[in-house]
Amino acid sequence: MSRMERPMVKQDRAVRTRQAILEAAATVFEERGYDAAKLTDIVKIAQVTKGALYFHFDSKEDLAQAVIDAQVHVEPTHTPQDFKAQEFVDVGMIFSYRLKHDILMRGSARLTLDQTGRSLARSGPFHGWIDLNSGILAEAKERGELLPHVDPVATARLVVGAYAGINLMSQTLQGSDLDEQVSTLYTLLMPSLVIPAVAVLLDTLPGRGGRALGALAPDLGAAADIAPEEEVAADTEGDCPSCRTDAAPGVPAA
Repeated sequence: MSRMERPMVKQDRAVRTRQAILEAAATVFEERGYDAAKLTDIVKIAQVTKGALYFHFDSKEDLAQAVIDAQVHVEPTHTPQDFKAQEFVDVGMIFSYRLKHDILMRGSARLTLDQTGRSLARSGPFHGWIDLNSGILAEAKERGELLPHVDPVATARLVVGAYAGINLMSQTLQGSDLDEQVSTLYTLLMPSLVIPAVAVLLDTLPGRGGRALGALAPDLGAAADIAPEEEVAADTEGDCPSCRTDAAPGVPAA
């Protein structure tokens, strides 16, 4: 390996290690919430040292915030459609699909709705989803797809709030299918938002999220639960000098 290649390999290794830590953290946060989550369990699942964790994240709070913020950066949120109203539906349906198949999104959603860890900034995902939805609805209105009375911003805020409530209920009620509940939300809501000629053409059926992603990229539509990479433990030695130890110098154990 040449000297020029080594920094790139090291950087790629660090990116994979950071992602493995995030996904392991999401697993623990989803299961236990913020207060009960322990860093010792996170490093065990991620198969990294505490030194590696503290190299990428300053504290449990910093790590939790990174998991929350993952929602804001998820891509794609929707795919191009003939009607903007369908793209509006797809935002929610694709996210419900991701919540089923992506542990990082589930952990992020749990922390966003969790009222423990009050120092965490939870408003980012809400503002992000509201802005995204209101923007799509505004385009739909410009195209004449929406009924005259529909306010894109007010509607977006209502839908994001309803979605959060459905997600919380789904977490609380064992056996509640989030995808079916989100499908019902859009099936009942859309006729009151869009003109009849558009309403009859919208796909709001369960599984829409997977179908929309599959049309864009088959590997996205057939995603499986994401697990930390098995080789990460071996990779951490190249991340930072302190990653080879059990804990970063001067940092107390969780």
